[in-house]
Amino acid sequence: MRKILVFLTAILFVTACNAKPNAKEAQTPAPMQKQGVVVVYFSATGTTKQVAQNLAKAINADIYEIKPLISYRSEDLDWTNPNSRSSLEMKDQSSRPGIVKSKFSAKDYDTVYLGFPIWWGTAPRVVRTFLESQDFSNKTIILFATSGSSPIGNTDNDLKSSVSSSAKIIKGRTLNNNPSVEELKHWVKTLK
Repeated sequence: MRKILVFLTAILFVTACNAKPNAKEAQTPAPMQKQGVVVVYFSATGTTKQVAQNLAKAINADIYEIKPLISYRSEDLDWTNPNSRSSLEMKDQSSRPGIVKSKFSAKDYDTVYLGFPIWWGTAPRVVRTFLESQDFSNKTIILFATSGSSPIGNTDNDLKSSVSSSAKIIKGRTLNNNPSVEELKHWVKTLK
């Protein structure tokens, strides 16, 4: 009896060693490698989010949302009220609204498309919070913005103090009226 058990154990061992992976295991894809390109955006009302999503599709990039610790309500965004949250933040050059911590890491990317609404002629202070929370050394940051009427202006120069001097900031442009994926593909080609 003992010889039979040893024999059966040997057969099971040899069979297990030579077994092919089952179909489910064979079809499991390898983990995706980082693309080196990401679309990062802050959107208070959803307008910039739509553009960012289309841009990420257009360039086949990862996407990441900058989320403030305290969401902006419509009364916070009332630019006609000098005491609204956004008005007070934009008046204070040192204002850095808190952001939700995440697993995002700038070190995984070479190129960052950074989108935001234009507030008082520049990027909202929460964008500076994000930039100052990461190391963008030797990265290329391409700006895009949405706005009711304001141009992107000197936002590229405004944001330089929030990143390493080795980071390259490209001015980009305002992308209003929710451009299509095809329109955004064309815009990206003009950057090269």
